[in-house]
Amino acid sequence: MKIKIPNILTIGRIIIVPIFVLSFYIPGIVGDLVPFFLFAVASFTDYLDGLLARLYKEESKLGELLDPIADKILVAAALVLLIMNGIIKNLEVIAAIIILTREILISGLREFLAKRKELNLPVSSLSKFKTFIQMFSIAILLTGETGNKIISFQDYNAQTIGIILLWIAAFLTLYTGYDYLRKGIVTAINDDENNL
Repeated sequence: MKIKIPNILTIGRIIIVPIFVLSFYIPGIVGDLVPFFLFAVASFTDYLDGLLARLYKEESKLGELLDPIADKILVAAALVLLIMNGIIKNLEVIAAIIILTREILISGLREFLAKRKELNLPVSSLSKFKTFIQMFSIAILLTGETGNKIISFQDYNAQTIGIILLWIAAFLTLYTGYDYLRKGIVTAINDDENNL
């Protein structure tokens, strides 16, 4: 069986995660920039695999299964590392918890609906924007002190900008999560009524 290019990219994203985690512990500038680079590449493959799947009509059940898993592993690993390292701390941890909780909740909802006669929830434009902001904020936070030296605008450095964007992603996460949950519950109720 030939594995399609979008699936290869998705599998590659999963393979990058342990390398990304190990690179986070490299000291100095290399330990700031290598994790950033790996996370940025992995995030880009998330966009690219979906684009190629639609463009070449190579959407598959394997891709549908692995793509959200790869995304969640990458985001969860990055957020846990940033919390452990103290880059995300105090009340900022709430933003990270909101993002992780939503990812788990929506994954469960999608799986539940998928078992009910192939019912599914399409990804909204706002959710795609949320994902972009979320990935961008995490990428900036991963640059650490090196990022602060490179990005500095008045009183805002890379870490401050990253935290602001993380909170924006968290608020968008709450909204899109509620929207998906509402649509999922309505879809399930309507399906139950139709089967009576």
